[in-house]
Amino acid sequence: MTRVVRVIKGLVPRVVPCGKDVRATLREVFGHADFRFGQRAAVESISGGRDTVVLLPTGAGKSLCYQVPAVAASRMGEGTTLVISPLIALMRDQVNALCGHGVQAAALNSHQSEGEQREVVERLLAGDLELLYVSPERAVTSSFKRLLGRALVALVAIDEAHCVSQWGHDFRPEYMRLHELRAVVDAPMIAVTATATRRVMDEIVSRLELCDPVEVRGSFNRPNLRFSVQHLRTDLRRLAATAHALEEAGLRARSGAGRAVVYCSTRKKTETVVQALKSTGFPAGYYHAGRTQLARERAQRSFDSGRIRVLVATNAFGMGIDYPDVRLIVHFQTPGSLEAYYQEAGRAGRDGEAAQCVLFFGPGDLVTQRRLSSASSVSSVRSEGALQAVERYARDARCRQQMLCAHFGVHDSDACGLCDVCTGGAGGLSDGGDPELERAVPIVTQLPAEAQQLILSAVGRLRRPVGKTNLARALRGSKAKSLGRGGLLMLVEYGALSEHSEASIVRSISGMLADGRLERRGRKYPTVWIPGRPVRVRTTAGATDGTSGSQAKPGVGRGTTDLARGLENYRRRMARSLQWKPYMVFQRRVITELDRQRPDTRDGLARIPGLGVAKIERFGADILDLIHACAQKR
Repeated sequence: MTRVVRVIKGLVPRVVPCGKDVRATLREVFGHADFRFGQRAAVESISGGRDTVVLLPTGAGKSLCYQVPAVAASRMGEGTTLVISPLIALMRDQVNALCGHGVQAAALNSHQSEGEQREVVERLLAGDLELLYVSPERAVTSSFKRLLGRALVALVAIDEAHCVSQWGHDFRPEYMRLHELRAVVDAPMIAVTATATRRVMDEIVSRLELCDPVEVRGSFNRPNLRFSVQHLRTDLRRLAATAHALEEAGLRARSGAGRAVVYCSTRKKTETVVQALKSTGFPAGYYHAGRTQLARERAQRSFDSGRIRVLVATNAFGMGIDYPDVRLIVHFQTPGSLEAYYQEAGRAGRDGEAAQCVLFFGPGDLVTQRRLSSASSVSSVRSEGALQAVERYARDARCRQQMLCAHFGVHDSDACGLCDVCTGGAGGLSDGGDPELERAVPIVTQLPAEAQQLILSAVGRLRRPVGKTNLARALRGSKAKSLGRGGLLMLVEYGALSEHSEASIVRSISGMLADGRLERRGRKYPTVWIPGRPVRVRTTAGATDGTSGSQAKPGVGRGTTDLARGLENYRRRMARSLQWKPYMVFQRRVITELDRQRPDTRDGLARIPGLGVAKIERFGADILDLIHACAQKR
């Protein structure tokens, strides 16, 4: 099924594919069985030749809204999709991910040599590119517009479209000139963003000269995120609260699942915070625009690989950041707008699992933001309005999720039931001269002697060594699946320390290791055990209960078998070899499905959600070999 694209400025109309072509592309190229909420409407609109503006929350899959019709259009002979993207790093990640799916994609940017740029131009003019990524600065140059006049362009996609608005939090002047592309390109335009108020949405439509666009809006409710605000004035209190939140998220250990981002407003504060966290034992790094490109890349690679699990950053660590397992976002300083806050906080919990979003607020934050805005091109009217919205969010006793949704024009009637307001915890943390502050901000301490004796008793009952985090969780009464593998759920002491924090239990276990009452087994994945006691039962194949040499590597998450670990190791090796991020090889949910279904043919692999034709062609033989090898061990 096809539809005719409207005529633009006298140019000859062409057709854009829709219907079954985009559904087949989604399934065969990207490996997804169906569209998510909002994606289908956006894809059908742009495929039908309509200008489209898309507002979907962070993590909702906005990129597929133009990537799927782009590939479908190209393979129908309709030309290349031009994507305007604001950051070179974001372009690189998008292009690498697309190439991993077998899509012919490239970027044109200033980091390339003349030869590399010439090769990309030749591919564009030859019709060999399905998607071409460029910056807004390049897109509006006369030379690039002349180049577009010689190329066949099927679609124009404006990523991070809120940058077009002076009322947006990432305003880029060149975005305001992108309407000039309408004079040289006969193609529908799609503008996508995750953070735009009604005013910004209207400005996007006006500035880009979108013609009667279809507007697609998704729900901004994130039911797996727990939002909270803590009114803390001093860095000392904020550092204590940050350390506590990281402890609660299990992020002190150098290995394990999950990670955290701590956002600061200034470079200086970023360096202060990371040094404080590192001095107390957290595996932390930092990222801001003042570091060299090499230093930033090293910090991000360490965060990608799990060598550091906590990254302290300014908003330079921003657009395009996509990690599924961020368990905690801390805003050490209040950002300058709710749009910026929602976008950064929304990077938590993209795997659908529970995550925390903590905002520290105090009058000094507003002073800092006013100083930052006065040093930029942001108007004082705009910045004051944005700060007032942030202050209302921090001070009002209304559901945090409802307030965020309402800010973006989406009025959900039900309270989230998770945030600090809904659970009655709002306003409990304040250091405005309160002498009870030391108790209000939980400082991690060791447990009393009787509780420590109970820990020793629990370890004495175990059949084999376990990780201290899993032991702490069992003593608190957690029902995590990982606890069933080491007999932790069967302990007499299970749940006996439920009134204590996980962080305090872990700290006490560390103290007992230090004074010799417990001993550490294993180096890379350390576990705890009674000194001198033999391990009576060895772990069986596939178990990952924390014993030496058997625990899952960082990032394996719930994968508990030899196959899951083998697939995770393979994914990391291929990512290093290809210079990709691990999720670009295949995502963790693919590992889970491969482990569950254990297909033994390529046809079986094709039924795994998230494995498209290109990934099966590139990685399928290796995956089948891993599955076959694990089957032979049984």
